[in-house]
Amino acid sequence: MSATSQKAETYLDGLPAWARELSEKYYSRSFALFLLSGNVRDLVPLRRNDQIESVSVEEFLSSALFGQRDLILHYDRGGLSFGSADSQADFRRALEGYDSFHGTNYAQGGLPRSPDAVLNLLDNYLRLRIADGRKIGLVIDFAETIVPAGEVSSMSAEDRNSLVILKRWARNPAFLNADVTICLLSENQIEVNQGIVQHPGVAAITIPLPDYAERFDFIRQKLKDQPLPAGSDVTEESLAKLGAGLKRVQLQSLISHATQNRQPLTMKTLSEHKKDLIESESGGLLEFVQSRFDLSFVAGNDQAKRKLQEAAAAIRAGKTEVLPMGYVICGPVGTGKTFITTCFAGEVGIPAVTLKNFRSMWQGVTEGNLERVLTLLKAMCPIAVIVDEADAQLGDRSSSGDSGVSNRVFAQIAQFMGNTELRGKVIWFLLTCRPDLLPVDLKRQGRAEEHIALFYPDTTEERLALLRAMLRKVGMPLFPAEVEKFFLDHSGNLSGADIEAVLVRSHMRSSLQNKNAVDTDDLKAALEDFIPPYYPTEIDLQNIVAVLECTSKSLLPQQYRNVERSELIRRANELLALSRSSSEG
Repeated sequence: MSATSQKAETYLDGLPAWARELSEKYYSRSFALFLLSGNVRDLVPLRRNDQIESVSVEEFLSSALFGQRDLILHYDRGGLSFGSADSQADFRRALEGYDSFHGTNYAQGGLPRSPDAVLNLLDNYLRLRIADGRKIGLVIDFAETIVPAGEVSSMSAEDRNSLVILKRWARNPAFLNADVTICLLSENQIEVNQGIVQHPGVAAITIPLPDYAERFDFIRQKLKDQPLPAGSDVTEESLAKLGAGLKRVQLQSLISHATQNRQPLTMKTLSEHKKDLIESESGGLLEFVQSRFDLSFVAGNDQAKRKLQEAAAAIRAGKTEVLPMGYVICGPVGTGKTFITTCFAGEVGIPAVTLKNFRSMWQGVTEGNLERVLTLLKAMCPIAVIVDEADAQLGDRSSSGDSGVSNRVFAQIAQFMGNTELRGKVIWFLLTCRPDLLPVDLKRQGRAEEHIALFYPDTTEERLALLRAMLRKVGMPLFPAEVEKFFLDHSGNLSGADIEAVLVRSHMRSSLQNKNAVDTDDLKAALEDFIPPYYPTEIDLQNIVAVLECTSKSLLPQQYRNVERSELIRRANELLALSRSSSEG
């Protein structure tokens, strides 16, 4: 191997993986136009003069990848800037020549405001300097504002012109043969016109959020210069581990906030800051679930609880290969689907987030929101993702009438859920009362493959266990035996949610009368006043479809274990017909 080749190989080895990929594709002479998406607003480590600096992606491109170029230009809708005064002077001279030939006044009056007009000027300039044998680097930031996503027929003339120019650059043999590199930057690839993203002459490269090793190196470098204040109980290792999902710039902000204000960085404050940062980074589309409960608080549904306890034990032991990709948690309203899921997160000690409504009325925004969320989830492993009302949230492959948005959303989620590299790292919990409405592609093997059904308490023992669990949940002491007996004799078949409502009402009555504890009179008054929601047809239907959905016989109440599926299907169809007729009436 020649000395030059060895030097080039050593240089590539020192680059981040995404920059190495860009360099290799550039040196193959197959691409001159690159689309960088993902973590483009973060800091990147740059080795300069035997020192490691943290710089922006744009500066990294200019210094590390374009360092030997004669001309470096940066453009966004705010204007055009240059890597050096010489580059700026050279462009001005070329612009004066353009004005002289075309009768314009750009050199004196300033560049045109529309991007397509600026790209036309750049096209003229690039061709001129390529003919002179100059080496050129061009960075176009906020590419989604230059060539936004959308159908060509609905694009403005300005956007269509910009799209044509960039496509022309992507397949221009003169650009490929010359030393020219053009990089488009956008946080969300899906917000950029697909004519660019899918163009065979464009190399689309994702810049990921930093992994553990990258976070650790960055934190160690920062703390070497500015140690954390006395009283901090966060180490370099714990900060790198708990910083999963954070950018370097956010980690730098945490460290600077602690050191500049001389406030110790503790595990508690770190968790609070991370929660705020992640929720802000997701645009409010993810909400952290901070559970103070574990699975010992769950009463009834013992087999379901045992399954989740086994999964939690596997995660703690690092045996992620034995875990399902996700769970469908189904059952009638009030059976504690959300509660048992948050208790699982508390049991295993991993963060849990709720996926909030990411849909928007604006074209392209829904897909962009989802892309941002999925990128964060991948970086925050291990994590539990809770999707409530999943049948309504996640769309369907056959959805229509919304310009294909639901179809694209469904495809994005299905692809992410089916990524086996994330088994045991991103654990999905799809919660629904109507699992029959959940698309089959999401609940098949390889995605949300374990289907757990929850039911109302079936025996006196289960009802008593549920009462005691609810007392613990709402922070009330256990009842004396005579009060427990009164409750069991008079509570009928209340759901967990109903029992919680009765306990809160009885506690309020007791407190208003300045009693030390809830007594039989308080409970009697609350039970006599409480009217549980009554939707017999809907509840029966939710029970039947939960039985049909369940993938483990041991989870079913005894009355359903030996019933023929054909009979259950027949009954479900009858209830569906009744439900439709009552809603139409």
